[in-house]
Amino acid sequence: MKSTISTCITALAVFAALAAPISLGAQDQQEHHKKQTHYLVKDLGTLGGSGGAGATAEAISDNGWVVGTSDLAGDTTVHSFLWRDGEMTDLGTLGGLNSDERGVAISDKRGLIAGSAQTSAVDPLGENWGATAFSCNNNGPCDGYQNIVRGFVWQNGVMTALPTLGGNNALAFGINDHGQVVGEAENSVHNPECVPPQVLDFEAVFWAPEGESGEINIHHLPPLAGDTDGLAGEINDRGQVIGVSGPCSQSVTHAVLWDHDTVTDMGNLGGNCCNLPFDINSRGQVVGASSTTGNTLFSVHAFLWQKGGAMTDLGVSPGDIASVGFGINDREQVVGFSFDQNISARAFIWQDGVMTDLNSLVKPGSTPLFLVFGNDINSQGEITAYAFNPTTGEFRAALAIPCDEQHADNEGCEAGAEGTSAARAETSQNLKFVVPENVRKLVRQRLGIGRFGAPR
Repeated sequence: MKSTISTCITALAVFAALAAPISLGAQDQQEHHKKQTHYLVKDLGTLGGSGGAGATAEAISDNGWVVGTSDLAGDTTVHSFLWRDGEMTDLGTLGGLNSDERGVAISDKRGLIAGSAQTSAVDPLGENWGATAFSCNNNGPCDGYQNIVRGFVWQNGVMTALPTLGGNNALAFGINDHGQVVGEAENSVHNPECVPPQVLDFEAVFWAPEGESGEINIHHLPPLAGDTDGLAGEINDRGQVIGVSGPCSQSVTHAVLWDHDTVTDMGNLGGNCCNLPFDINSRGQVVGASSTTGNTLFSVHAFLWQKGGAMTDLGVSPGDIASVGFGINDREQVVGFSFDQNISARAFIWQDGVMTDLNSLVKPGSTPLFLVFGNDINSQGEITAYAFNPTTGEFRAALAIPCDEQHADNEGCEAGAEGTSAARAETSQNLKFVVPENVRKLVRQRLGIGRFGAPR
């Protein structure tokens, strides 16, 4: 395994040398830092947990609502939360112990939230979707992982389970302003090619309210020709859906776009593993991760794709070997994370063709938090993040607010909206910490696709 990783790292080094137009020299990076905007970082708190995976802020609407996931007291269960006007609300579950908002978007206008939660029933097939859908601590899966997992929509304090295709489990990953939800759901077909403990086929699905009653119905999104399984990850207001298509037995996957009746293979950056789209904006631009070579998570790079064109490799932060793009807004600003061979990660923002460590842009003295993942970015440039507090050793949900003209009235933004501290930037470039195993598990969870055979 080490030799395989070493070979991939060597190949990536050569590739990076060839990708010079994306990278900046030290002097150019210093000039770029001077033009960048400061960010004020807020700690959004937790739902009572302090260790384990802590809390992560996943998505943000244009009106400033934030959704995410937090450990509860004891760090053996997790719940989804909504943060608005400075207050965190526990969204609860469907009767089981856990719910989750990792990677799930929030509707801007209708106050609808999508996510995944457990019911009170144990999965009769023992597929244990809860073991990969929820992340709590180093000592094993969250309590209650044996129970069935279902997608949900939440509005005004009420959580409603979404239907499946005849199987037991489902996950919801994306929602738009029309109340349309996408995700994956099991059907009733037993597929012997699936990797145990997976038994049933699962398919990319689309849930939508229909008729005068507004009843939510489920629809199947077809995989690419030759593939048997899929999942849908996000949907924009134009009804364009992004996701993954592949066989149940392998980790080889295709990043795809469903545009009404057409499914399109978005291609890859050279490898055949881990082609994962994570977000799509209203212009149809897609960001995600794709392997540049071979069949390993350590060779993935963040990409930007738009219909009619090929994937663009966004590169990695200096000294790193891999990167992932998690969020994009309509201003073509991309956020995600970049990491080294030890999976020591740091959040980035990519704009105007340049990837910048987001920590180097935080207002000096404004926070002790180190931003590990950049998860989402709204039209105002506000960024949700997963952050580490080196003082306490805790992982926290965070919100990074740009101190630009639009946010100049925010407390802490008044003194100088533009520019950054060279000292902060230099410290950030050199800051590395050993990521604990539970967070490495979270990284693998975010990169993997579980039931396709790759580690979550």
